[in-house]
Amino acid sequence: MTEIAVFLIASIGLAYISRSSLVHPASHGFYRFFAWECILVLFVLNARHWFAEPFSIRQIFSWLLLLASLLLVVPGIGMLHRKGKADNRRREEPLMAFEKTTVLVTDGIYHYVRHPLYSSLLFLDWGIVFKGPSPASIILGLATTLLLILTARAEEREDIAFFGEAYREYMRRTKMFVPYLL
Repeated sequence: MTEIAVFLIASIGLAYISRSSLVHPASHGFYRFFAWECILVLFVLNARHWFAEPFSIRQIFSWLLLLASLLLVVPGIGMLHRKGKADNRRREEPLMAFEKTTVLVTDGIYHYVRHPLYSSLLFLDWGIVFKGPSPASIILGLATTLLLILTARAEEREDIAFFGEAYREYMRRTKMFVPYLL
């Protein structure tokens, strides 16, 4: 019963945060909302496994993925705040305030990956899957991965529309999620 309450309360919060994106199905926030929901379901399903067998290989791997998630999100948000110069020139309604960057950020973590915040969610996703791997967790992990790819592609369309050729060039020289790989 507690799990259902946690899920419902968190889902209401996520829906509130994503309310403007949910009425714009082509926006990146639309897909991101569903990725967040999948991660939330994974968390609720695997919460009981969080500290089980703490020194098993799967738990160590899970903690490494969760740490990688943190190491991506903190500098990613920091760089957007410091260098992105968010303002209302970006009028796309579904964008959150910190996403309304008017300067293309290509240094720091963004030198290596175009979407460190989605990379962070990807690592969080699989970190939670490995807390309690099961067929349901793996399916949710794969669904989240697909939703994050759709999120990134939708955001790239938005960024190309705003930044133009500069963003296309940035796409040619950086990976989407994982430096040097993907």
